[in-house]
Amino acid sequence: MSKKPRITKAKTASLQEPASLQLGQQVEPPASPEAAKLDRVPNPHPKDNYLVRFVAPEFTSLCPITGQPDFAHLVIDYVPDQWLVESKALKLYLSSFRNHGAFHEDCTVGIGKRLVKEIKPRWLRIGGYWYPRGGIPIDVFWQTGKLPGGVWVPDQGVAPYRGRG
Repeated sequence: MSKKPRITKAKTASLQEPASLQLGQQVEPPASPEAAKLDRVPNPHPKDNYLVRFVAPEFTSLCPITGQPDFAHLVIDYVPDQWLVESKALKLYLSSFRNHGAFHEDCTVGIGKRLVKEIKPRWLRIGGYWYPRGGIPIDVFWQTGKLPGGVWVPDQGVAPYRGRG
C-alpha cells in the first residue's frame, strides 16, 4: 500500500496570504489593463538576489488604429526585493490587453512600468517580441537600471525574426 504524499506549507511566518488575493478564487477577467489588479506576495528570500522569469508566448493586444490583433512573445525577468508578483494575477493582467488598443511600445513599456510600480523589484527587464503585421516585426526592450551583482540572467531565447515559432 503506497502512502499519500504529505503537503506542507512554507514555514516562513511572513507568508500570510491576504484574503484579497485572486489566487484560489473564481474571478471575472478584467475589462482593461487599468482595471486589472496585480496581486503581490511577500518574497520568501528577500536577502537573496535571484531572477524570476515569466514568459507569455501568446500575448495579444489590438492595434489602436485598425483594431486588428497584434501578437507578441513577452519575456519578463526581474530580481525581487520584498515582493513577488502573483502569477495568476499577472496572467489576468496580461490577458486584459486582449481587447485593448495600444501600440507595441506602449504595451511593452507599460507592462514593465506597472510591474515596477506594484512590486518595486531591485531590477526588471521586459522583452516584447512582436510578430509582423505589414511585413515588419517590432521588438521592444525596457529595463530598470543596472542588474544587481551575482545574478545569472539567461538569454531571453527569442531569435531575431525569421518565422518565429
